[in-house]
Amino acid sequence: MTTNTTNALNETDMVNTASTVSTVNTTKAVNGAAVSENVRLDFAKSARKAFRALIGFDAAAREGLDPALVELIQIRASHLNHCAYCLHMHTNDARKAGESEDRLHMVAVWREARHFFTEREQAALALTEAVTLVADRGVPDDVYARAAAQFDEQELAQVLALIFAINTWNRIALSTAKVAGTDER
Repeated sequence: MTTNTTNALNETDMVNTASTVSTVNTTKAVNGAAVSENVRLDFAKSARKAFRALIGFDAAAREGLDPALVELIQIRASHLNHCAYCLHMHTNDARKAGESEDRLHMVAVWREARHFFTEREQAALALTEAVTLVADRGVPDDVYARAAAQFDEQELAQVLALIFAINTWNRIALSTAKVAGTDER
C-alpha cells in the first residue's frame, strides 16, 4: 500500500514538475549534425498511463495486419500531418522490414503511382487520407466502401484503429516538438 502511494506521488510530482518547466533549448547530434531543439514535456514520462494505454491501443490495432500495410498507413498519415519525427521513424521501420525505396518514395503520390500498390493498399491509403483529413469533408461513402470491399469487418476496424493511433502519435510528436532522427527505440 505504501509503495502504491509513493509511486502515485512520484508520478504526480513528475507531472507537476514537467508542467511547470518552460521550454529549454538543447543540442543533440542527429546523423552527425548538431540539431538544436526545443524541449517540451516528455509525454511518455509526464502522462505515463495515457502513454501506456496508447501503446496498447496501437499494438491491438496492428495485430494481424500485414506489417507493410501498417507502415504505409503510418507513413501516409505522417505525410499529411507534416510529422517529420513519425515519418522518419516509420520510413526507417519500413526499410528494416524490407520495404522498397521505390514504394517509399511513391507513398505521398500513390494516386499517380497506383501500379506500385495493391488494390488493398490503395484502399487503405485512401481511407487513411479521409480519416486524417476528416475535418475537410468527412469520410466519403465511396472511400469507406472501397476499404470495406478489401477488408473484412475485423480488419477494417483494425485499419481504422491504426489510423486513429498514428494520428494521435503525430499530434503528440508535433505538440511536444519531437525532432526527426532522435527516436531512441
